[in-house]
Amino acid sequence: MLELAGLFTAAFLSATLLPGSSELAFVGLLATGRVDLATALAVATVGNTLGSCANWAVGRFLAAWRDHPRFPVKPDRFDRYCDWYRRYGLWSLLLSWTPVIGDPLTVIAGVFRTPLWLFTPIVAFAKLARYLAVAGVVRLAV
Repeated sequence: MLELAGLFTAAFLSATLLPGSSELAFVGLLATGRVDLATALAVATVGNTLGSCANWAVGRFLAAWRDHPRFPVKPDRFDRYCDWYRRYGLWSLLLSWTPVIGDPLTVIAGVFRTPLWLFTPIVAFAKLARYLAVAGVVRLAV
């Protein structure tokens, strides 16, 4: 289904350091009524979680170039997120769904070599919770 591919793409890209909002695609798809809630939740959550895994890989494998002008996170912010992650650790990934801080936190998790098997379920839980909240708001509004 083309709509689900679009939702997956929007969810994936919005979870990376690229700007974007998958919530609009999610709500729009639900509004059409062509896809049930469970399917939309699954596609959006998987896409968004995989986008965060891409951020993890950026942190894991590209952090050596953190001072390069084209590195996706500025050095002062990079240091701030590192301090945050040192302070709150793995559980700070429950904020991976939030705008502005969520995506860089997933990069920093890669820098700190957080095992992917720990990273993925925590991030997936956070992403699913966000989409459930959005779906709840949509249901209340309709």
